[in-house]
Amino acid sequence: MGNDLADLLGNELSERGLDRFALIGHDWGASVALLLAAARPEAVNAIVIEEEILPGIDVALPAPGAEHYPAWHGPFNRTPGLAEQLVPGREDAYYGTFLRQSAGPAGLAPDTVRAYIDAYTTYDALEAGLGYYRTRADDIADVQRLQQNPIHTPVLAIGGRYAMGTAVADGLRTLVTDITAVVLEQSGHYPAEQEPDATALAITNFLPRKDS
Repeated sequence: MGNDLADLLGNELSERGLDRFALIGHDWGASVALLLAAARPEAVNAIVIEEEILPGIDVALPAPGAEHYPAWHGPFNRTPGLAEQLVPGREDAYYGTFLRQSAGPAGLAPDTVRAYIDAYTTYDALEAGLGYYRTRADDIADVQRLQQNPIHTPVLAIGGRYAMGTAVADGLRTLVTDITAVVLEQSGHYPAEQEPDATALAITNFLPRKDS
């Protein structure tokens, strides 16, 4: 996915006369962003990683996030055939439970939860979502190669206090050499939605310091 996205971005940017860009990724999008940057270091001048610990990185979540962020969904999603049998027709229960638990005490607005569930109920969404979890062995191998040649591109690590918190930055320390860490104090797994002003400020303060 990182290579595919790099090709798409490269074509789009070349048409606009640009050759460098910054990446902002949440959760699995952050894994894709980091591996894209590793593959195309000459093109990526900054990376923002929100609420993600890459596959194979063993970092414990600190309190209070450890009491809120779910640990059950990964093994469930990786079990061949299980989600395919249990989730269709029960999307409200499955995705709704994850969204409410991972958001922490502040929660998400009901219409936001509804929008997520509706998006995940569309055709082929389950298969696509499970695909992220079921390539774990290949992903871990990619991350291990990255540990042997860490990224020098500046990275902003954003965690929600009631989810991954400081573990976002801690999980990146063997993968990148330049980390700025921010923890959003009222957020769970969704800082950009739960504290949008603070998240936007952290990002806009970070990006201008990097090469354009």
